[in-house]
Amino acid sequence: MFYTEITDYLPPQTQAIRQEVFMGEQGFSYEFDETDNTALHLTLYEDSKAVGCCRLFPGEGPGAWHVGRVAVKREYRDKGLGARIMEGAEQAARERGGLYMELSAQARAAGFYRRLGYVQEGEEYLDEHCPHVYMRKQ
Repeated sequence: MFYTEITDYLPPQTQAIRQEVFMGEQGFSYEFDETDNTALHLTLYEDSKAVGCCRLFPGEGPGAWHVGRVAVKREYRDKGLGARIMEGAEQAARERGGLYMELSAQARAAGFYRRLGYVQEGEEYLDEHCPHVYMRKQ
């Protein structure tokens, strides 16, 4: 059985997923930052095992919420769990007065976000030598 938990701190199991996916698999060096201290952290569990996560914080404009650091452990991919994490993040933002979502997607993952209703705005840019695109959803 899958369930989500939202915390106002970075749980160790969520930190471990991000370290495994972004640092171990993808080679990013700067995974953790000051935003982790103020963001909400959504963790998806199967029974009691953390299998995916994201972080969520108010964005730049009125009603904006930014979602980032969306990750699913390798053995749980291609099961629709990324979409479940995004649905949970969107619901959490709505409950907090959110009017739209924004994110900085790795360009290779932009199709996933498009399927969820996100629209690219602007051109690609580099974030730690990886192409990204800014995307929004009402």
